[in-house]
Amino acid sequence: MKIKNKMFGVIIAGGRGTRFWPISRKKRPKQLLNIFGDQSMLQMTIDRLRKIRFIEDIYIATGKDLAKSIAQEVEGISKKNIIVEPSGKNTAPSIGLVAGHLLNRDPEAVMGIFPADHLIVGHRPFYQSLSAALDLVSKNKILVTLGIIPSSPHTGYGYIQYNKKKILKDGIAFGVKTFAEKPTLSAAKRFLKSGDFFWNSGIFVWKASVYMKAMEDHLPIQYDIIKNIISKVGTNQYKSSLASEWDRISQESVDYGILEKANNIGVIKSGFTWSDVGSWNAYYNLMTKKRDGNVIKGDGLIIDGSNNLIHSSEKFTSILGINNIAVINTNDSTLVVPRERVEEIKNLLSVLEKKNRNELL
Repeated sequence: MKIKNKMFGVIIAGGRGTRFWPISRKKRPKQLLNIFGDQSMLQMTIDRLRKIRFIEDIYIATGKDLAKSIAQEVEGISKKNIIVEPSGKNTAPSIGLVAGHLLNRDPEAVMGIFPADHLIVGHRPFYQSLSAALDLVSKNKILVTLGIIPSSPHTGYGYIQYNKKKILKDGIAFGVKTFAEKPTLSAAKRFLKSGDFFWNSGIFVWKASVYMKAMEDHLPIQYDIIKNIISKVGTNQYKSSLASEWDRISQESVDYGILEKANNIGVIKSGFTWSDVGSWNAYYNLMTKKRDGNVIKGDGLIIDGSNNLIHSSEKFTSILGINNIAVINTNDSTLVVPRERVEEIKNLLSVLEKKNRNELL
């Protein structure tokens, strides 16, 4: 049945959240943690979408290792709406698999793509951006991303350069010139000074059919495999087809694989407060600070130190005479790292993997 001016919310919930180690683990990654209050980030994302009147239904894409945990987190969402991937293949195939399922349900389906572990503040501007995107993709064969007005020269986000002369809708939707990956500080400052760059939020809106056509054009091998898998939906061959075919798909992000290649891209100028909460520094920046710039979550004490972060749910933690470090405690691990090097946590995890310390991953 055709659903006019409605959107299916698709939550991408398969990531590991490695930069949030040691509290984020393979079996309990960041999206399943209660980082900001008494709800997990996934639950916060679901609640955010449920408040939007044009969201028709919610789907969740995740991996088989997390499927059971996620099913326990998502009260009120049908099990058939949890699309389980045999292994992680990054966002382009993941979105393609969900798009195929949606097209079986509604050939005109519009899908909004939402990471499970982002923080968004400001319901009205968020709603307005999604509404504008929905209107745009309902009338045009276009792939739309939400661009965040940058508040600082952030080096941890990707950027989108928009075309001021190519106005797609009411001065808030524009054509896209380029995508830029995480820049150096000097480049980020140039981006802000130019006035024609947004942060790339990783939130997308498009018709499922338009996305699949983009896959066919730019990722034809992945497209053919997913098309074959989707042809088995509703039969007893679906699970076996998914298991055997999925391994042949190469990993590819939607940004690299499609958005940076396609010429039918639009961006919505969005004014809501947003963070991908992508590292301990991002977490630090979001938290209320004491006069000396310290943040303490849990049982801790800092003397003669400034701009430090303590996150300790299991034990008392103290810092004396040190500045600009993060100390993260769990029941089995302690991380101590200069705050300017928190992005390197993935290197530490690589060493743990080589040492087969799987109980810590």
